[in-house]
Amino acid sequence: MTVIDLGELRDDASPGPAPRPPLAVGRPLRSMLVLLVALLTLTAAAPPRRPAEWTLPGGLGSAVFVSGDVVYVVQPDRGGAGGRELVAYRGDRERWRSRLPGTGTAVSVWEQDGRVIVAGQGVDDTDWQTVAYDAATGADVWRRPGIAFAVGRVLLIQSATSDTTTSIMGVDPADGRPLWTAPMAGTVGFDFEPAGPVRMVLSPATGQTVVVDARTGARLVARDLYPVRPPGPRRFQIARGLLLEFRDGDGAIEAYDLDTLRPRWTVARKLVGHVESCGALLCAAGLAGGTTALDPASGTVRWSVDRWAGVSAERGGRLLVGVPDTDLDAGLAVLDQDDGRLIADLGGWTLVPQHESGGPLLATRPLGGGSRLLAEVGLSGDPPSIRGALTGTDCTTGVTLLVCRRPGGDYMVRRLP
Repeated sequence: MTVIDLGELRDDASPGPAPRPPLAVGRPLRSMLVLLVALLTLTAAAPPRRPAEWTLPGGLGSAVFVSGDVVYVVQPDRGGAGGRELVAYRGDRERWRSRLPGTGTAVSVWEQDGRVIVAGQGVDDTDWQTVAYDAATGADVWRRPGIAFAVGRVLLIQSATSDTTTSIMGVDPADGRPLWTAPMAGTVGFDFEPAGPVRMVLSPATGQTVVVDARTGARLVARDLYPVRPPGPRRFQIARGLLLEFRDGDGAIEAYDLDTLRPRWTVARKLVGHVESCGALLCAAGLAGGTTALDPASGTVRWSVDRWAGVSAERGGRLLVGVPDTDLDAGLAVLDQDDGRLIADLGGWTLVPQHESGGPLLATRPLGGGSRLLAEVGLSGDPPSIRGALTGTDCTTGVTLLVCRRPGGDYMVRRLP
């Protein structure tokens, strides 16, 4: 704060008006005072510059997870007791650390409704356990057997493998209180959109397939898909409001409407690995690569490509696709959603896995000497925008942060522009 001495205030009669200073003297002085006050105000209001890159301790056996502007590192207990600790960092400063139960591996860490939820295996990696901590303090709030996962904003827990009655339940993230429980047999799948319903499909080997509201546990529709005879080997998947059945016998895909569980269409597409949403269409990825786009209303083939498989993003009628897992370095491509036309071949680029949606699409390519070129990928067809170079492996990205493991086991964290 700057203090300007204005003298002593008296109750005496005020003297006569002071002579008015010449313009050449008064205005520059007033201008200097205004500039000084403005400079001091801006200096006080301007936040300190945040570092663009920093290092966090990791070490052998550690794992890292990103949520917003916080990095969570699961590492061996520094007390040497053989356990694990969860350490929360904002920037390069430790916020808190809490002990994790058991000695198993954490498979997922994320924030949800003021809680940090950790799902992993317990003692000797023999069963699953979920623990929730207060996101602000790291205090242990609740824990349950089983593995938790989020479907949109709905938290679900699948029962532990040691539980003789397999079930799935909806849980309140704040206190771990069960909201509903449903028996689980056969396969389970989910259908949700950011602004739409969250539906869970339970399909046993025999009997009724059931669609459940995952928020309330209410049964929406139930139907026996095979009232005459049990089906042969099959797999299920859910996409664009359809329950898709892959029959191993004849290689057909049969689509059921999730609102009624009535058959909608059947197409013969052998050797399909999986089906996913690709804009307004369904993209069926072949086991050996290639993609076939289907109309979800009728199953009609709209287009097919031999090389590309796997849709990573969809924006403005464009698809970002990759290659089969057996050929990770072959690159990425941008296709037109409506006809599969190649817009851009981004050979040599590998997409950085995302821990949370909504962040930039980042990709890397080798530079040599252990370094990689980092770029942001757009779907306009233009070349990727270079964002610098990095040294590290096993990179992952969130909305605001990029994290990579350094050669020594620590983590490089870079703030995304």
